[in-house]
Amino acid sequence: MDRYLLIVLIGILFGCIARIVLLRTDFRQYPTYPQGRIIHLSMGFIASFIGAVAVPSVLESNWTAVTFLGLAATQFREVRKMERETLSNVDSSELVKRGAPFIEGMAQAFESRNYLVMFTSLVTTLFAVFSIWAGLLSGLAMLIVVKKNMSGKMLTAIATVSQGEIRFEGPQLFVKDIHIKNVGLEASRQLILKRGVGAIITPKNENSVVTISHLGQRQAMLHHVANILGVYLDTGEPDIVPLSKRDMNDGRVALFIMPLETDFEQVKKVLEHVPVLDSAIRLPNEGDKRKNR
Repeated sequence: MDRYLLIVLIGILFGCIARIVLLRTDFRQYPTYPQGRIIHLSMGFIASFIGAVAVPSVLESNWTAVTFLGLAATQFREVRKMERETLSNVDSSELVKRGAPFIEGMAQAFESRNYLVMFTSLVTTLFAVFSIWAGLLSGLAMLIVVKKNMSGKMLTAIATVSQGEIRFEGPQLFVKDIHIKNVGLEASRQLILKRGVGAIITPKNENSVVTISHLGQRQAMLHHVANILGVYLDTGEPDIVPLSKRDMNDGRVALFIMPLETDFEQVKKVLEHVPVLDSAIRLPNEGDKRKNR
């Protein structure tokens, strides 16, 4: 078994490095530092260990040890459940909520990254069995793959963001030509004209129309702006709560926002980097193509 020790250590090393690469506390302040990071780094070590010992176990015909791969999958599903519950509890105190689809997407990401770490260790160990140098090169290649899979598609890939004029027709609030809501109080209307920012999200194709119309995707846009640029809002202020509305004719989405930073260029940059939620992706064009065949 000593001949496998170095091989397993190399697999664990690259697996742990992969988890460190994937772990990032960004503007969302999640996972928290240091408690949240310690939890995920610990799970990453376990995932890399399991992936690293799988190959030597198979070579030694120790099939019992391979069953730990199935056990690991069960444990990583528990990680997803834990993240979902934690984020849901945190979301209840947000002024502008993430929304359930965004939370589910984040929970899925944490689960899938543990599988990616385990696969990195497994591939590295598999090549290291034949040659230590081959193991090192395959580990580096897997780190590149991990880095590329760190983030998914952004909103700028499926839609364009432009400024929408905030205006009133009587008590009716509009962003450009899209109606948002009724604002009864004159003081609220003046505040909105002073501090409100409007944005128009224009889809690039028919698939994008369905994606940006998803309520979870629209809530993610509002949450990102509020989280990064701040929000001019407190409890009990329904007139100035950020809101999104869709143009039923062409699929454009209008956003009404009350950020602390009212410079539209900053708002635009934030919106362009909103992640496209997996649950919001729809491909009706692809469905039509398959149907026509």
